Amino acid sequence: MKIRIITPSRLHFSLIDLNGQIGRIDGGLGVALNQPNIIIEAERDIDNYKLDIINSPGYSTEDLNDLTKNILKSLNIENGISLKINSTIPAHIGLGSKTQLSLAISKALCLLNNMDKTPYELACITSRAGTSRIGLSAFEQGGFIIDGGHSFGKGNQKETFLPSSASKAPPAPILYSDTIPSDWYFVIAIPKIRHGAHGSEEINIFQEYCPISINDVQTISHIILMKILPALKERRIDIFGHGIYELQHIGFKKVEIELQDEIISDLIEFCIKNGAYGSGMSSFGPTTFALIESLPKAQQLKQKIETFLKNKYETDVFITNVNNKGAQIEVI
Repeated sequence: MKIRIITPSRLHFSLIDLNGQIGRIDGGLGVALNQPNIIIEAERDIDNYKLDIINSPGYSTEDLNDLTKNILKSLNIENGISLKINSTIPAHIGLGSKTQLSLAISKALCLLNNMDKTPYELACITSRAGTSRIGLSAFEQGGFIIDGGHSFGKGNQKETFLPSSASKAPPAPILYSDTIPSDWYFVIAIPKIRHGAHGSEEINIFQEYCPISINDVQTISHIILMKILPALKERRIDIFGHGIYELQHIGFKKVEIELQDEIISDLIEFCIKNGAYGSGMSSFGPTTFALIESLPKAQQLKQKIETFLKNKYETDVFITNVNNKGAQIEVI
């Protein structure tokens, strides 16, 4: 038996509450994307442990070996497996690579060993989704997701402000989810500049810039509740997109963008001026997105972005839409 798993990637639009005044922090919103993907295949190997890496941008062989062996240990599984990593989502660029990779590997190993564990349980085991649930829910079900964060204060799920990579909190509850129309496209631009904050740098940023203003939290919540959600229900891409764009200029998302290369904020504004309904940066970047309706318009915007960045930075630019189903799991 061979297990094949294809995961989505994800865009994280914004965290909601990094103030904590009312006893809860985090919360976030985002979408699952059809591309790029992590694609892995796993099967039993009676004699030993084997890892075959075909394409893994941003990950060394040592990184992937350590990750896989830690998952095996956490699941109490002996070595007898052969794992082939056909492709990975590039690491530390804002597309949620580590969560998808951890969930894909752990789910495949569970299926090979007749272990019935949910993605939620696997996220807890692999220490993922401790701040944002968007990546976990992208794997579980896809679509558009809002999560409700964590209880905050002494003795609660979180006692301080931390990114997912450093948090031991359980995955947050899902407050709302929905599908996104297939003709709502995202033009994704990934300038080859410094990667988004991660590791100790990311922890330090949370500690330095939090808590954010309660006024910002209230404005973010207002935009989500009375602009983004009604627009999604009514399939108003223009209002939905503008709401996402507004979130880029307030709260912790504003901090994330200000800490990146200035080309990111320039690119966001360029996209808005050239037909995008919404634009922003995912997580700490540098992945930047522009929301537009119909494939022909997406192709036109892609060309404009490529021209805009041509003499500035080498950039990967591609078109994708929302994955509304979650990870694809096959038994071959």
